[in-house]
Amino acid sequence: MAPVSATRETLGVREVVLREERVGDDYRYLGEQLTEAGTLVIEGQDLGPGVEQHFGAGLFEYEWSWRIEGEALARLRTALGTDDVLTGLAARFSGTAASGLSAFLSEQEIDAQFWSRVGD
Repeated sequence: MAPVSATRETLGVREVVLREERVGDDYRYLGEQLTEAGTLVIEGQDLGPGVEQHFGAGLFEYEWSWRIEGEALARLRTALGTDDVLTGLAARFSGTAASGLSAFLSEQEIDAQFWSRVGD
């Protein structure tokens, strides 16, 4: 299990950084928070030439997020085997293991609202 980079609480909202790394000119970030309304928000950002290699010339930024709430959040807690979803996700998907999160959500049939954008 890879260590969690950081945990912080701002205005009663706990945030956990699952992955934050720089490799050469590339930067990768993945964090999670549970809002006061009970919605899990997982946000990611990739910056650098690796994004351009994947998406095309002149595109150096990729951002995305998943929003999980209600019954889907309850299913996620069950799949993780814990009521503390932030800690459960951090235990399984920190560091390089973060790349497995999307497949896990799909395999567990966790309904997540997905948003993304590619730009510079």
